[in-house]
Amino acid sequence: MAADQRPKADTLALRQRLISSSCRLFFPEDPVKIVRAQGQYMYDEQGAEYIDCISNVAHVGHCHPLVVQAAHEQNQVLNTNSRYLHDNIVDYAQRLSETLPEQLCVFYFLNSGSEANDLALRLARHYTGHQDVVVLDHAYHGHLSSLIDISPYKFRNLDGQKEWVHVAPLPDTYRGPYREDHPNPAMAYANEVKRVVSSAQEKGRKIAAFFAESLPSVGGQIIPPAGYFSQVADSREKTSSLTSSPWASPLAMATLLPAWPQPSLWRGHLKPPALSTSTRGSYCTSGIPDLGCSHISSWKARTAHVEPHLLLLRTVRPKGFGASALATGLGTRVAVLLPHPHSGAWPTLPGHLTCSLSLAQFGGSPVSCAVGLAVLNVLEKEQLQDHATSVGSFLMELLGQQKIKHPIVGDVRGVGLFIGVDLIKDEATRTPATEEAAYLVSRLKENYVLLSTDGPGRNILKFKPPMCFSLDNARQVVAKLDAILTDMEEKVRSCETLRLQP
Repeated sequence: MAADQRPKADTLALRQRLISSSCRLFFPEDPVKIVRAQGQYMYDEQGAEYIDCISNVAHVGHCHPLVVQAAHEQNQVLNTNSRYLHDNIVDYAQRLSETLPEQLCVFYFLNSGSEANDLALRLARHYTGHQDVVVLDHAYHGHLSSLIDISPYKFRNLDGQKEWVHVAPLPDTYRGPYREDHPNPAMAYANEVKRVVSSAQEKGRKIAAFFAESLPSVGGQIIPPAGYFSQVADSREKTSSLTSSPWASPLAMATLLPAWPQPSLWRGHLKPPALSTSTRGSYCTSGIPDLGCSHISSWKARTAHVEPHLLLLRTVRPKGFGASALATGLGTRVAVLLPHPHSGAWPTLPGHLTCSLSLAQFGGSPVSCAVGLAVLNVLEKEQLQDHATSVGSFLMELLGQQKIKHPIVGDVRGVGLFIGVDLIKDEATRTPATEEAAYLVSRLKENYVLLSTDGPGRNILKFKPPMCFSLDNARQVVAKLDAILTDMEEKVRSCETLRLQP
């Protein structure tokens, strides 16, 4: 294949002519042409090896042989849609159900996280009869029109905010209104959600759903304060006795859990939380589009004492197989069931709704489910979640040392291998060091480390590598980061923090 590859310049010229400019490249000034990948490494057309700190979608690593084998073997036999009986889809659903709370036992398999979020929105609106949605600032929930409308990250640069969308502050304890020195930031940010809902009620609006990412990524690798989601649930529960209240709707939170649960989710350091029966009927919860299996534990920890109605699973895409799932409560052949907030009963959604939503072209196909089962097997066999937790803690420690050494590093935050490094121009105002962050990731690319930025100020170094990322990888990446920051302090000196010496 290598002999047939175009020169990089020809590939770039063709892309610029044939592919929309809105489909952006990493490192647009000098894009990398990647021709193959293995594990946590990617290789360009010259054979140069890069450490991949971006591609969290390949959770178990690029081109894992067992995943590739599962896709290949099933592709040789059958790949069709899910409207025929096949063992793979039920085997996969059963494996997933074993990792989830008991009430989440009915699945829709879809093609993407966007489709799963769109389905959750449609179910919430159908069941509640309400239209409005509460979201967190800077959130991104998908690229469908319905989801752009509830994604401040997108709609602020397009058609603006719709009257039925209500935005609550992002629970950011580094840059938000309630910071690390606040005595109870979880309660303070939960009260902001309550305030937004109350304001909507006063205008006669009725809330169908509250979409919230468990670990906001596009918002800047945010780690919500512990207890935030349960406080939101509590504030909703306190108004649920008012049957006329829109906030008493049976679905008050619905979003996207980013990765594959697996049996190890419920074992060892990932013990299930004690789910509070007091919140039954209050809301459904999940996470973010592009997180990773290494971070499911953080979803569990930060949504403790909350029973979800809908759980949306953004799944991995090994070898190009897009897949996602929506897990919900007890159901039948033609209906999905959701708990009623007052009676405790499980009313049935009309069958025509579920029938109209029942098919995704590749979600639930024999090959997609074979790949999903293989990923679950690899996660368990190689104990990748424990590995990611251990390596993530080590990486956080190394990055914390960089914070002490380099004033431009304002904050280091993360869970597992979901880590953000917040670069600032000055310590007093925490002004985002946008240009410096872009320069830094470009220099890292020259040193064969692929890393991206995110956040409203595009100043957050965004670590989400495959789960096989190693201790040695962590040392190599941080050593190169340290060298470049030291060089920036000596030569670039473009902002106050690059001129300060600790």
